[in-house]
Amino acid sequence: MKLLSEILYKARIEEVIGSTHIAISSVTFDSRKVKKDTLFVATRGTATDGHKFIEKAIEAGAAAIVCEEVPEVMRDNITYIKVTDSTLALGFIACNYFDNPSQKIKLIGVTGTNGKTTTVTLLFNLFRTLGCHVGLLSTVENKIDNTVIPASHTTPDALSLNELLNAMVEQGCEYAFMEVSSHAVVQNRIAGIQFTGAVFSNITHDHLDYHKTFDEYIKAKKKFFDNLPETAFALTNKDDKNGMVMLQNTKAKKYSYSLLNVADFKCKILENHLNGLLLNINNHEVWVKLIGTFNAYNVTAVYAVASLLKQDTVNILTTLSNLNSVEGRFQYVKSSGGVIGIVDYAHTPDALKNVLETIKDIRTGNEQVITLVGCGGDRDAAKRPIMANIACQYSNRVILTSDNPRTEDPEEILNQMQKGVDAVDAKKTLRISDRKEAIKTALTLAQKGDIILIAGKGHEKYQEIKGVKHHFDDMEILKENIKTLGI
Repeated sequence: MKLLSEILYKARIEEVIGSTHIAISSVTFDSRKVKKDTLFVATRGTATDGHKFIEKAIEAGAAAIVCEEVPEVMRDNITYIKVTDSTLALGFIACNYFDNPSQKIKLIGVTGTNGKTTTVTLLFNLFRTLGCHVGLLSTVENKIDNTVIPASHTTPDALSLNELLNAMVEQGCEYAFMEVSSHAVVQNRIAGIQFTGAVFSNITHDHLDYHKTFDEYIKAKKKFFDNLPETAFALTNKDDKNGMVMLQNTKAKKYSYSLLNVADFKCKILENHLNGLLLNINNHEVWVKLIGTFNAYNVTAVYAVASLLKQDTVNILTTLSNLNSVEGRFQYVKSSGGVIGIVDYAHTPDALKNVLETIKDIRTGNEQVITLVGCGGDRDAAKRPIMANIACQYSNRVILTSDNPRTEDPEEILNQMQKGVDAVDAKKTLRISDRKEAIKTALTLAQKGDIILIAGKGHEKYQEIKGVKHHFDDMEILKENIKTLGI
């Protein structure tokens, strides 16, 4: 139980009706979770407006209501707190309710279109190997040391986030590494959170279904850096054309990393093979098991963060050389017949191009590259023809297939992708909306030495069709078909 007055700090209150000297048993923005003496925060979401459920929350036992609009009819025994922005208020209230856990742990946030999951997971594994107690908040999973907590969003809501951070603090975590999505910044899910450091990986065409314009998407990422305190560090990818933009207004200490420009943390690729990379980072050579230029950037960012957190250089390099790739990120299997199958999460034009360029760098030129790619439904449709076009540019054969169609017709998504396939490439392109059948077809087309890229879903273990999630694992289906077909 906490006093209401204690958890309203920084909530930007406009008006209080009733007493704040009352005990609060829990905080929620979901009226279905209200119980006796709950503080209900009425937030305006993309689908629903919490103000519609204020009466329902009171009936369920809420003692106080945070809202942007006070109801016309108020109950005498209920405290109403009017605020300028309910989502912002929720962020600060959540921090206060859980005793500001982010101030008791070294929390590093990683943002960008691509590379977030790989970077935070590598950091988590690096610091765990170095003997630290560590927390992870990622698209794939949340972890407290070796305990796995399933993830539903790239960045949890403000209450779940603070609850997780509090659990990490209670279990002795010294560090936490967290993906920070642009949605989370705009929706104030990280309001009130204190970061020790922030990393910017890159920014490319994505989430324009939500942000509407690329400029708004950039501003969302930049806002994360603008709000950093003087005590934090801000690390940016200098090779991204918007990389230095992120540092323009931040009060944090500024650092950069690069493969192409002068930077605080400079990396050069010495060798690039299917089994790993030989890198030179700040005049230190290190062999890593990760593949491709995009992973050279991820590894450099990890090295930089660990250095900024005062870890020993030799320990960082030794540990980096033993870390494995992240599930669903350029994860490959080689069949007994010599066919290579690669599963990757690439679901943006830039990510797909990066993966295909990596394959181009490591191939001999005698083998076929067969790319299987789809685009998610109810998401940014503008990238669909671009994705298909990129696949055609870099591949000998292309199979356009279904990803997570969600509420859309898979065939209509494929129609939009097809617009990116020109007449010359049409003869090497197939359309197979059944993703399982598409993977099987790719394998039947392959010969010894050929490389099959299955892009878009990566680590995901489901396919969402008409609001229902069906079990679906690209790597699992790839391995099953290799065995069944005897390839």
